[in-house]
Amino acid sequence: MPMPMWWGHVNKRVFNPLAINGGKWPVLIHVGRVSGATYRTPLDAHPVDGGYLFVLVYGSRSDWVRNVLAADSARLRVDGREVDLAAPRLVGRDEAFRALPAGVARPPRLLRITEFLRMDLVAG
Repeated sequence: MPMPMWWGHVNKRVFNPLAINGGKWPVLIHVGRVSGATYRTPLDAHPVDGGYLFVLVYGSRSDWVRNVLAADSARLRVDGREVDLAAPRLVGRDEAFRALPAGVARPPRLLRITEFLRMDLVAG
């Protein structure tokens, strides 16, 4: 089981604004599937061949994941620039670990993270 959802709510209200304003974390910009509002979510994002891989610390039922899957796209602010991403898809642990570069730390087994989100860079 990934991190408990209640911790995600605390994170969203307390720590995420600090991470976004700090500018050190990759920030996913996505549109709410119900509200249509634009959201910014700091995430653990790793460049992989042709796109990015996101560690789903709270699982695939997180609002941001459901928003991205519904919209079929998002933007990622990383290293001072924004990139367009498309074709979001859930991938399992084995596929995710194969895609991650060798030097990138894997989530600890203790967290029992089994789902990841992979998105492709949009050419242009």
